[in-house]
Amino acid sequence: MKRTLIAAAAAALAASGAAAASGDGALPAAPAELRERLDAAMPGWLAKAAVPSAAVALIADGKVAWTAVYGERAPGEPAQADTLYNVASLTKPLVAETVLRLAAAGRLDLDAPISDLFTDRDLTEEPRAAKLTLRNALSHRTGFPANWRAEMPGGKLRIEWEPGTRAFYSGENYVLAARYAMQSTQTRLDYLVRDMVFAPAGMSDTWFLPDAAWEGRVAMVRGPDGALREPDNSPQGSAADNVHATIGDYAAFVAGAMAGTGLTPELVAERGTIYDDQTQAACPPALMPQEMCPEHAGYGLGWMVYDSGDHRFLLHNGKDWGERTIALFAPEERFGVVVFTSGANGRQVISDTLQLLIPDRKLNALVAAEARFEEEQRAGE
Repeated sequence: MKRTLIAAAAAALAASGAAAASGDGALPAAPAELRERLDAAMPGWLAKAAVPSAAVALIADGKVAWTAVYGERAPGEPAQADTLYNVASLTKPLVAETVLRLAAAGRLDLDAPISDLFTDRDLTEEPRAAKLTLRNALSHRTGFPANWRAEMPGGKLRIEWEPGTRAFYSGENYVLAARYAMQSTQTRLDYLVRDMVFAPAGMSDTWFLPDAAWEGRVAMVRGPDGALREPDNSPQGSAADNVHATIGDYAAFVAGAMAGTGLTPELVAERGTIYDDQTQAACPPALMPQEMCPEHAGYGLGWMVYDSGDHRFLLHNGKDWGERTIALFAPEERFGVVVFTSGANGRQVISDTLQLLIPDRKLNALVAAEARFEEEQRAGE
């Protein structure tokens, strides 16, 4: 699971207030018209980018307006509504919302030292481990300097700066948070997510672990080398990557998260608070003009939040070998979009889709810049 430009250089996205609107008025056209436009455009976008398939959901007025699936699940086999996509790092919001809902229910404390329950084996001699909390983990402010411990010196987890003072995107943050939640509740992670997130949203087709129900349903992915294969999975489950879901299930999750399901008003506000301001990082000068910089950007709790000045979005990206995904919503205007793609060139398909569906020029400029950045990286390899 690799970091995207938005997730790493741009620091995901979080925010403060923005102008409020309501209902479909925040969209550039009525949902039905947007669907017609997407139906006409998507086959050409997939062909141009050599991406086998895409699944898209539109949320309007707080509800899932429609879902659509395009392209092929496997050669000669169309993708369908029940096609399962590896959502990559879109796993993290599922885990974050679970933790936040457990906190709302009084079963977890976001600010209790994780060391009260356990200390990671690699950190037993690290005094700063006593400052690790769920809040720091969900906002990527643990001091972990790489995505995975295998990428750190000696292959061991380490803290390089004071927890709570600086953000750096790391899958280990979510491994830590999930481990704490499991040990505190004495419940497996997939069961916790099922009870706190899946059941309230009516999600019956989202999976942390491989299952016989996957047979013949998983979208094959095309990697940067052009090869086509099954996506990766996590046989033991992962708190940070590799959940498989249908577009309908994940869209239902996003609509519920936008509504604040299972959260107190205070936790909704804390989820959308910027914990490490990275506004300038969300507007890299080499990739986009400075007048396209957001008003505010940084990490919230579980979501990257982006305030363009016109809209405030909570969002998250996903990126693996052959998967590119995004989920975002504007809580004040109550609209959102989810896009799954099954190709390493999928960021361009995501950019094209958001340009059509989302009326926010700064957000679209950032996503387009990321697509160009990935294309340049591939060309240089």
